[in-house]
Amino acid sequence: MNLRKSASTGSAVVTVLKNGSTVNVYAETNGWAKVKAGGKDGYVSVKYLTDKKSAAPAAPKPTTKYVTVSGGNLNLRKSASTDSAVVSVLKDGSSVGVYSEANGWAKVKASGKDGYVSVKYLTDKKPAAPAPKPVPTPAPVPMPEPAPVPVPKPTPTPEPVSVVKFVTADTLNMRSGPATSYSVVLQLAHDTAVKVLSEENGWAKIAANGKTGYVSSSYLTVKGDPVPLSEYEALYGRALEDMVAMQMKVSPQTDLYKNYINQNAVTVSGTTATVVGDNWNVRNGAGTGFWSLGTVNNGTKLKVLGSVKGTDGKIWYQVAYKTWANASPDDVKYYMDSNNFKTDPVKSYQFIKLSQSASLNADEVNQRILTGKEILQGQAAAFITAGETYHINEIYLISHALLETGNGTSKLATGIQYNGRTVYNMYGIGAVDSDPINKGAQRAFAEGWFTPEAAIIGGAKFISQDYIQAEQDTLYKMRWNPLAASNSGKATHQYATDIGWAVKQTTQMHNLYSLLSSYKIIMEVPVYAQK
Repeated sequence: MNLRKSASTGSAVVTVLKNGSTVNVYAETNGWAKVKAGGKDGYVSVKYLTDKKSAAPAAPKPTTKYVTVSGGNLNLRKSASTDSAVVSVLKDGSSVGVYSEANGWAKVKASGKDGYVSVKYLTDKKPAAPAPKPVPTPAPVPMPEPAPVPVPKPTPTPEPVSVVKFVTADTLNMRSGPATSYSVVLQLAHDTAVKVLSEENGWAKIAANGKTGYVSSSYLTVKGDPVPLSEYEALYGRALEDMVAMQMKVSPQTDLYKNYINQNAVTVSGTTATVVGDNWNVRNGAGTGFWSLGTVNNGTKLKVLGSVKGTDGKIWYQVAYKTWANASPDDVKYYMDSNNFKTDPVKSYQFIKLSQSASLNADEVNQRILTGKEILQGQAAAFITAGETYHINEIYLISHALLETGNGTSKLATGIQYNGRTVYNMYGIGAVDSDPINKGAQRAFAEGWFTPEAAIIGGAKFISQDYIQAEQDTLYKMRWNPLAASNSGKATHQYATDIGWAVKQTTQMHNLYSLLSSYKIIMEVPVYAQK
């Protein structure tokens, strides 16, 4: 079989592959596979490839570490979970061969047996032999081991897979394949942000506006240096449908819906509809098949905004009823399904790891983001210190502060007198709706936030400990908390009830990142089990 330079039978032949040859496949598109074979890259027809399993690679050479459990023993388990069977018990000071480490667990060989142990009880240095004791050592008590967490794929140090670029043409066609002969999928406006997945032969494979396709590379540009986007997956043991069912039990909310009521339910006079009878459904569409947003009873007056012919042939009135309503299962599923957002250059920001530093340049942040932001102007170093101290993404902290303080202008941000001291509160911590100024100032005084820097750094602690360091370190996880739901079978500890909350935060995050040229992005995308 011919290995060609590009995905075309008219392309030059790089080499010829024998029947049974092993190739590494990077991608498959339009009947062609991009592969590496014999140390050379190229393209082959996918119909001449098979998934026949190749010989297993040689086992990696383990590194030696030592068990350290302060006189106790350590369980060697069959798999990376405290629920897994114990294969053997390892004594303090035992040597083990470590093959790999991930999520608090090490895959090891000890005394001729393979298994898993907690990495917190391993050390690189051989411990000194303990002094002999005059009495026998009491029976050991198994030491606690970390609870299992979703296993990321691939490793927690992912390889960069894409960069963000911007459209330079007034209008740019996104096509279904890498040539002008392919159909147009959609048209992209000037300065649209796109996620570039790969580039070859003058064409870029991109993701934009929820779709994937190809554009000419000559009409794309970067703002500053190309920014690597590192992505990996977090795997959860429950199906998406099961996760949605858990969410429905806690009444998730949405502001997406318009409100409609059937003509038979009301009498209309001008722009006022008066309900006749009890228990009439107000729905999110003009027809009885649409989701019910609630019921209204006799005498209720509703403002009429318009009317349409419904799916049942009757007139339905659009009315002012509720801004917020119970979300339908279909809409909850849409917002929980990462596949709807992971290729979007803006909405995918809900998957950014907020527990990871953005590696910002303080001077650039001051010049491009905080200039003109009143009390926050010139405070980049404080945000960076806060991020480093409490392991939280600096852009998220800045975004949060800008939102809470009205771009640095609020009373709590600019300083307010409390018990004879000027106090500052940059994140609205403790500022309850019933008495935000007094309660926010009271909290700031109690915490000792007597300078803007102290408020920025000290306030980050509370944001971090309640969510970021509590296994909810993406906007998606703050909203949906998939790990807790997967483990407990119920929806709990969620930052918001709005199903669109995580998506709504992404525009501000994206806008702030787009002002910079020097930063790093790491994303974690949730993946649920198949039903």
